[in-house]
Amino acid sequence: MTQKQTLPNSTATLVMGILSIVFSCFFVGLILGIIGLSISGKGRKMYRENPSGFDGYGALNAGYIMSLIGTILGGLYIVYYIVLVAIIGGTAFSLMKF
Repeated sequence: MTQKQTLPNSTATLVMGILSIVFSCFFVGLILGIIGLSISGKGRKMYRENPSGFDGYGALNAGYIMSLIGTILGGLYIVYYIVLVAIIGGTAFSLMKF
């Protein structure tokens, strides 16, 4: 019986996914989500090649999904802030008297 190896970066991906959701209302969440997505790639590829030889795919997949959600939420917050600044800027410009 062979010993199963743990997938590389499965715990790190899970941590990055959790932190990307927690900090998604700040700009840090987008960065952490992108990092989580990028470090999960090698482990996901290794698992697809040999599913019976590795443990920890559940944590890796959960981290990947949470990183994806955190990246989307972080991107939506950035769009929200850009729209908010545009509205405030437009309002301030329209209130100026020339």
